[in-house]
Amino acid sequence: MVKYSLVGYDGSDASRRAFQFAIDLARCGSSRVRVVSVLQVTEGGADCSALMMTDSSTQRVKELLDELTTIVPDAASLVDVEMTYGSPGDVLLSQIDQHGVDHIVIGHTERGALARWLLGSVSGNVLARAHVPVTVVR
Repeated sequence: MVKYSLVGYDGSDASRRAFQFAIDLARCGSSRVRVVSVLQVTEGGADCSALMMTDSSTQRVKELLDELTTIVPDAASLVDVEMTYGSPGDVLLSQIDQHGVDHIVIGHTERGALARWLLGSVSGNVLARAHVPVTVVR
């Protein structure tokens, strides 16, 4: 039985569907959902990331929770929310041991081969490296 699902959330339709699926699953088994939104910083390095996190993380988490409650009105009672910086696949996988996650739900968007090659695929990365069950929602 799933006790704590992790959802990677970026605001896309695919991540919204993954979030809804995880909530439905949590309701069936009286479990919780951890929603993590990962922002990638490409310029400025670690110092820039640290400054951005201290300046806006509390407000961004509130905005993320507000967005989630537009999808599921009682989401606040079912989820734990985190907004962080880094490589999405690495961050999601690190959540497993850090927070006792026993299931990952991730959205999948259709991209062409060139886009996957240039940008990578978070869902493919997580599927290849996770040691807990992963559900990919299309």
